[in-house]
Amino acid sequence: MPANETAQEPRAIRLPMVEIFETVEGEGTRAGFPTVFVRLFGCNLRCVWCDTKYSYPPAEAEFTMTIDEIVSQVEREYKAEYICMTGGEPLLYGSRSGALLEALCGIERIKDVHVETNGAIDLAPFLRDIHSPKARYIMDYKLPDSGENEAMLHENFALLRKQDEVKFVIASDADFDYAVKVLADYPTEALALFSPVWESMPPAKLVEKMLAAGLTRVKLNMQLHKIIWDPARRGV
Repeated sequence: MPANETAQEPRAIRLPMVEIFETVEGEGTRAGFPTVFVRLFGCNLRCVWCDTKYSYPPAEAEFTMTIDEIVSQVEREYKAEYICMTGGEPLLYGSRSGALLEALCGIERIKDVHVETNGAIDLAPFLRDIHSPKARYIMDYKLPDSGENEAMLHENFALLRKQDEVKFVIASDADFDYAVKVLADYPTEALALFSPVWESMPPAKLVEKMLAAGLTRVKLNMQLHKIIWDPARRGV
């Protein structure tokens, strides 16, 4: 468990929650697979284009659950073999977040627990102390148009592994150029994903820019849930 470990029994730790639901994963290398989403409340950033503003203040947590209750619900109510631990920022609670991640990885049927983290949280304690091969990190690097670029911890790039992913949400030509430079300046083993902000960076335009730039190792990330359902719909 990461530093600042609490003396409390890990399964009794209580966390603020938004929702738990089962759907198909919309992004990344697991896109399309049935996945249980465990969404924690709270975030340390306020991105301009955030699509989950209900997951941080001034909104309020929908409820709280102990880690034992979360694990029990995932085991009892759903069948998916993948879990997405998300938010908000799911690693916001340090050792408590780490305890939840460890517990989710401990569910026997689960093959993969991917954590959607925002790039402003130091991943070193989690990578150091959580050893399950099921745990993966999808770091969402915030580009300038997000309004939160200055909060990014570039040290995380060197920590990410081949099984991890780094996502860039691209809203403009300037964002695209910045993302290309970041990948050049901070080499990483993680798979890079470029995701368009549809209102200002049409997917077709992003593809054209990726091909023109020769980004042969970058994957287009299309957010399937926004194609299948209304983008504003929750719980899908």
